[in-house]
Amino acid sequence: MKILFIAPLPPPVTGQSLAAKVLLDALVKHHRVEVVDFKKDVFIQGIYSVNRIVQILKILTEIWQRKKDADVIYLTISQSISGNIKDLVTYAICFKIISRMIIHLHGGGIRRLIFDRYRIFNNLNKFFLKRIGGAVVLGKSLKSIFESMVPQNKVYVVPNFAEDYLLLDKKKIKKKFFKINPLKILFLSNLIPGKGHEELIDVFTTLTDDLKKNIRIDFAGGFESEDQKKKLLYKLKDTAEIHYHGIVSDGIKKELFSNSHLFCLPTYYSYEGQPISILEAYASGCVVITTDHGGISDIFKNGVNGFQVRKKSTVSIKRKIERILKKPEQLLPIALSNREIVNNKYRTSTYCSSLLKIFEEISELICVNECLYHHSRS
Repeated sequence: MKILFIAPLPPPVTGQSLAAKVLLDALVKHHRVEVVDFKKDVFIQGIYSVNRIVQILKILTEIWQRKKDADVIYLTISQSISGNIKDLVTYAICFKIISRMIIHLHGGGIRRLIFDRYRIFNNLNKFFLKRIGGAVVLGKSLKSIFESMVPQNKVYVVPNFAEDYLLLDKKKIKKKFFKINPLKILFLSNLIPGKGHEELIDVFTTLTDDLKKNIRIDFAGGFESEDQKKKLLYKLKDTAEIHYHGIVSDGIKKELFSNSHLFCLPTYYSYEGQPISILEAYASGCVVITTDHGGISDIFKNGVNGFQVRKKSTVSIKRKIERILKKPEQLLPIALSNREIVNNKYRTSTYCSSLLKIFEEISELICVNECLYHHSRS
């Protein structure tokens, strides 16, 4: 099978680029793959410079040149206005073979941010999307995003994953929960507005001195700008209990997850889908504190995988942490259960095989339809 693969690849590492890399690594083992990498070097959504416009024009030219003879076209779609314009142009470029296209949405905000706000974008997307081969979303709660645009039998659900190297041995999980003083909390995600890192820091500042002594917080991830990074580091300069690790390697990431009791992601990020970091926390035997936002409800249940907090609420996060400190014995059973959930449902092998099955299904359907068409003409 020849696949035209259009997606952002690391660096920088985001949930979307990591997912693309994992899938690409699996595909190239068995198929011919033409890659068009539309990564950008910052976390800002949309077009932010003239250089980016030039870069996108080059990407669109590459798609035009490489689409020939593709059995399947795989496209991860964007959630910004400028990104959607890029996607619309891509649909137009591939229009004659658009039935071979599979789009993959790695977020949960495109309907609210674009389709429901702008009639022209809604109509243009509907025109193209009703003709595609299939659309992939991360969870059942996100299927409605493409309602009235893509036939529901062509909307596939493929949840995210945690990489195998993060699966922590059960004995090591039990060992780290043997000592919960201090309680180690990890925030690992890109530190951009809406992810909830500022609220977590504000929570710490409101705790009593006695509680602060019993907590350690680690932050890891990138910033949209150096100014934002400087502001956060200045805010933390006199706080020995909080440490920022920067953008971390796989080895450091594994170490941070392996040593943490709680993973805290109180997100209200506009483009949020199904954070891979939550599944990575499960694999590493962490209890999760998060919000009911985007597609998180498909992989997280309050009281089962951890504790749900209200969006933008430092009070809600603070109360959960205080309760955990009073009853730390409740954490280990949740941590062990989370690890098993990933082992059984959210492995990279499951993720890749599910997507490959969709590729093959659509490719076979195209072949059948083309055979029927040529037969009817003869």
